[in-house]
Amino acid sequence: MENQIVDKIREAGVVGAGGAGLPTHVKADAKVDTVLVNGASCEPLLMSDPYLMESEVETLLRGLHAVMDCTGAKRGVVCLKGKHAHALESVRAAAARDASGGIEVFELADFYPAGDEQVLVREVLGRTVPERGLPLHVGAVVSNVETLCNVARALDGQPVTHRYLTVAGEVGRSMVLKAPVGTPVEDIIAFAGGATIPEYRVVDGGPMMGRVLPDVSRAVVTKTTSGLLVLPPDHNVVVRKVMDPARVRQITNSVCCQCSRCTDLCPRNLLGHSLHPHKLMRVFASQDLESEIAREALLCSECGLCEKFACPMLVSPREVNAQIKKNLMQGGVKWESSGRPLEANPFREERRVPTARLLRRLDLAEYDTHPGYAGEYTPKRVSIPLRQHIGAPAVCTVAAGARVKCGDLIGEIPEKAMGARVHASIDGVVESVADGMITIKA
Repeated sequence: MENQIVDKIREAGVVGAGGAGLPTHVKADAKVDTVLVNGASCEPLLMSDPYLMESEVETLLRGLHAVMDCTGAKRGVVCLKGKHAHALESVRAAAARDASGGIEVFELADFYPAGDEQVLVREVLGRTVPERGLPLHVGAVVSNVETLCNVARALDGQPVTHRYLTVAGEVGRSMVLKAPVGTPVEDIIAFAGGATIPEYRVVDGGPMMGRVLPDVSRAVVTKTTSGLLVLPPDHNVVVRKVMDPARVRQITNSVCCQCSRCTDLCPRNLLGHSLHPHKLMRVFASQDLESEIAREALLCSECGLCEKFACPMLVSPREVNAQIKKNLMQGGVKWESSGRPLEANPFREERRVPTARLLRRLDLAEYDTHPGYAGEYTPKRVSIPLRQHIGAPAVCTVAAGARVKCGDLIGEIPEKAMGARVHASIDGVVESVADGMITIKA
């Protein structure tokens, strides 16, 4: 039975909807005692997960039970913040009705990054994930809300073809909506009433860990697009994300005062991990990537708290860590744990960063409008990437001119590779297959 569920998840092309897109059949094939539902929705402004927990809670729990069955877990915990009162009420009522048992609800405090899976495991289970480790190493699997809804649909033979996402910022109307994978970002912005400013940039994801789209005209919604934030080009969220690496190095060399606030508030450091961003700033300045300190960059989750909240000098420890980590990984350098017991900082709870304070620091409070659901948008054309996940890109299985229906397989996992299937998200005709994209015209 467990293998059948894993097969259905694989066939449906389910990937982690709340992160980098790890194919979910890989997670579901593990053995753990607990499955955590990550409903923290900790990135400011993003509201699709609270909406799903309120409106699709039965689907969510069905997906949760499926993953529990696969992994052998006897315990499933739905984790969400108390501030999402309607969603919390919905989840608690559904858990009370659930006849299968083993489902709990955990109310999280409103801080960032409560949704970091290692932070979540510590908050809910009191277990510390090892350095450079996974929740699996302490007997847990963490799955995002929409991921589990997609798992439930996979059991009914429905592949992943659509995505729930938030549109916010400088748009006519902020909203949560459902859109086919491959929908042009420009179409989504137009559906939200269009941009309200003549010049703008778009962040794909949240303001902390999202990326600024280099070319909005060519960008599309993917399985991992949780939000689209339309912001002025000079907004601090945008400027820090697009800063030239050489400029980052120049500022780091001349401005960092080694105050250590980035380390004091680092969520991984507070868990007891050997990560000291202020020391990595010195490594970056000296370019001594052979040192033991340099390897600490491999432990960084790139949550952005050091950069966007902690640093009083407006330096970018997150970007510094990311650059060092990239160089180390390209060189095949791996983290070697000392084996020491990990002890959480005694001031960990006191150093949590409230989301409301973070919103003000980011200058985003005016956009925090808690948008409602605006319905489903259907475009006239989609361009579906063959790579939307960690692992190998899918192999195209259709050719230009082919007629397809929503849900038809158009991309298969390469043999003996980790990847995810890709399916048509609208009915139509394959217009082209080029540059890793399959374009379908309705």
